[in-house]
Amino acid sequence: MHDPAATPVIIVDDEPHLRITAGQTLELAGYRPEPHASAEQALDSLAPDFPGVVISDIRMPGMDGMALLREVRLRDPDLPVIMVTGHGDISTAVEAMREGAWDFLEKPFAGERLVEVVRRAVEKRRLSLENRHLKAELEAQQSAPGPRLVGRTQVIQRLASMVARISQVDADVLLFGETGAGKDLVARAIHERSPRGGHPFVAINCGAVPESTIESELFGHEKGAFTGAVERRIGKFEHANGGTVFLDEIESMPLSLQVKLLRVLQERSVERLGSNVPVPLDIRVIAATKVDLKASAEAGRFREDLYYRLNVVTLPIPPLRERREDIPLLFQHFAVVAANRSGLEAPPLDASGIAALLAHDWPGNVRELRNLAERYVLLGAAWDYRLDALLEGAESDTGDLPLPRQVEMFEKSLIDQALARHRGRVTEVTEQLGLPRKTLYDKLRKYDLRAEDYRQSSEP
Repeated sequence: MHDPAATPVIIVDDEPHLRITAGQTLELAGYRPEPHASAEQALDSLAPDFPGVVISDIRMPGMDGMALLREVRLRDPDLPVIMVTGHGDISTAVEAMREGAWDFLEKPFAGERLVEVVRRAVEKRRLSLENRHLKAELEAQQSAPGPRLVGRTQVIQRLASMVARISQVDADVLLFGETGAGKDLVARAIHERSPRGGHPFVAINCGAVPESTIESELFGHEKGAFTGAVERRIGKFEHANGGTVFLDEIESMPLSLQVKLLRVLQERSVERLGSNVPVPLDIRVIAATKVDLKASAEAGRFREDLYYRLNVVTLPIPPLRERREDIPLLFQHFAVVAANRSGLEAPPLDASGIAALLAHDWPGNVRELRNLAERYVLLGAAWDYRLDALLEGAESDTGDLPLPRQVEMFEKSLIDQALARHRGRVTEVTEQLGLPRKTLYDKLRKYDLRAEDYRQSSEP
């Protein structure tokens, strides 16, 4: 039987008995038939983002089925239209398919054939609308200033609030978080939301630059400063003037260079190698580390004075395991990005996919999740869109959580996804989840979810 949400199916036919017969068959299968005697009448009832499909006879007085098909395609090219043809009228059916019809039924057709064609068309429509909705979310994000911190959990909301506040204060910032937790994204968000947003954002991975060249990379050099210096080079700090320098993996910086970095931070000027002339700097410095710098300083692996100079404001970036309820939303976000880049469709998550994501351990944090979403879009069809297959053999750390907590996480995620899909429309959410209205409201209170938040925006 079809989902109790009772997807609407528009039936257009000038013969009353065919409308009635098809309507009864679809109603028994769990759909909601909407019969119309003319194409004009059907078009009047067709709302934007209509969640169902259209079935239309081809030969009708007034506007015929082919004209209706063309008009529907103009309004919404993703809306499946199933054409009904007379016996032996194959040439017309072929023309309809060329015009973009989803499928065709030849009279007389069996009820099972009708239900099967509608079922496939409805599933295609659901995927299309889901993808459209996700793309709209992505476009809204891209139109906002700077990267958005995607998530609804309290920990990520708190981080987003701190980013918004700190971005307006021209102070150096230290980011602390595990590998792949999103330190680069947070640094860019701070920069883009700050008054420096229109100026350079220069990212430097201190662990990736050879120790022999890192000083020249950061501070620049004059012609002839050393063997091979055939011309003047502007360093990263000077290039970032007016903007932001992001020092990733700051713990990897050699101790000998930490002294010079401290001087740059204190004096806000830099001297190129081979020069005694200081170059004034108007920069903000954001440093990031995955280790406890205070402990490193106490152990002699990092300069204590540099640690205190960097530690004006410290932002902890939560690992993915501390914001598990955000995982499905983040996954869909990355899937849409990958789909837009590759020109493929981003299939929505189902209950089994959500369960697989929540059960997985994420040692690579957000970076690992993004890579999985990209593989899912690119290779998902080959794996029958089964996330558990793509994640097969991975460790799981939810076993450390009590069973009731695991069940709550799964239930909250399903409700969250339904609210996002239906943009906070409670009636549609109760139909999709098969819950009484009062039960849904009880669970919304339990999980601190508000339907109105999803009407305003699908992401915070």
